Amino acid sequence: MGSKAHVCIVYLLLLFAFTSEALPNTFDVTKYGAKAGSDITKALLSAWKEGCAAASPGKVVVPKGKYFLGVVDLIGPCKGAMHLPVEGTLVAPAKASQHSKNSWVTLRYLDRLTVSGGGAFDGQGEIAWERAHCGDRFAVSKLYQNLRFDFVTNSIVEDVTSIDSKQFHINVLGSKNLTFQRFSVKAPGHSLNTDGIHIGRSEGINIINSNIVTGDDCISIGQGSKQVRITNVRCGHGHGISVGSLGKYEKEEPVSRIYVKNCTIYDTDNGVRIKTWPALYGGIESNIHFEDIVMQNVSNPIIIDQMYCPWNLCNRKKPSKVQISDVSFKNIQGSSRTPTAVQITCSSSIPCNYIVLSNVNLKYTGSKGSAKSVCTNVKPRIIGKLIPGGC
Repeated sequence: MGSKAHVCIVYLLLLFAFTSEALPNTFDVTKYGAKAGSDITKALLSAWKEGCAAASPGKVVVPKGKYFLGVVDLIGPCKGAMHLPVEGTLVAPAKASQHSKNSWVTLRYLDRLTVSGGGAFDGQGEIAWERAHCGDRFAVSKLYQNLRFDFVTNSIVEDVTSIDSKQFHINVLGSKNLTFQRFSVKAPGHSLNTDGIHIGRSEGINIINSNIVTGDDCISIGQGSKQVRITNVRCGHGHGISVGSLGKYEKEEPVSRIYVKNCTIYDTDNGVRIKTWPALYGGIESNIHFEDIVMQNVSNPIIIDQMYCPWNLCNRKKPSKVQISDVSFKNIQGSSRTPTAVQITCSSSIPCNYIVLSNVNLKYTGSKGSAKSVCTNVKPRIIGKLIPGGC
């Protein structure tokens, strides 16, 4: 055999071996007894277990249809990359009393995970919200979230929808290089404590080309979050996009390198917000930038609130110990449904440092006087126009 022929054969063998490793093993839940209209908890866990143990990438498929699902932990590490195409709708049990954990579907210790498929996770949260409206706030705080991503790296969530979660729709913790794209959240405005995506102690989180409609923060960014990019997101009905709150607990990790760009926020209580608790503990929030944001009928379009104190669980007479610095609001335009379109309330003991307002144009649409901007314990740098003036 000639040397050229030998080289070609070796190359083809290597190519075949590489391609074989790259092709995923498919584990369809219907092969494990799942049927539309039935509970598929055992089937999904069995399919996941085999997929996770496979030498090559595992693909666990939930085909089109409506399925009922109990609490599941989809845990790694797995031998290869994992793909979870959810093509149908997964429905959580309606009664919160059936759950002892604070999450419905948990994905943990996974690398190179893909969740996709065009399907939905329906948390059936109406009962939980009714309890919250009746004042049972602490009971509600123990309810589960639709999806948790704990210690997930180099992964993507795309083309799926979270519906009516009992608490947070998505909770991201200890994760790195995780992207949400073409991701949707759907819940009514009266749904309480239903943040669309909450991020904590994570780095390199991207939220792009997504639509989030819920009763609480569309996106909330908690302690230890770094390098978070939010681009081309539509946010509706709840509390807007929030950084914080910090200062409630001791030794909270800093929040930094947050970029929010090309977003539309409509019919919300707040637009873009940074919040810290007064009186309690120190912390740092820095390098936070909001750019090219459209506000439509928003109560508080731009707000820094260092007196954040829900349910009066703190001492408002003592200033916040959290340092806020290097924050910019650039090219923010649209409408405010309250007269105070810009409100920057900083700590009297640690005033905000290097705050920039650049080309802000917000119009008050109501009849209670004229629009205004209010700045306390801060002297922001104004670049271009600031409408309304006052700071």
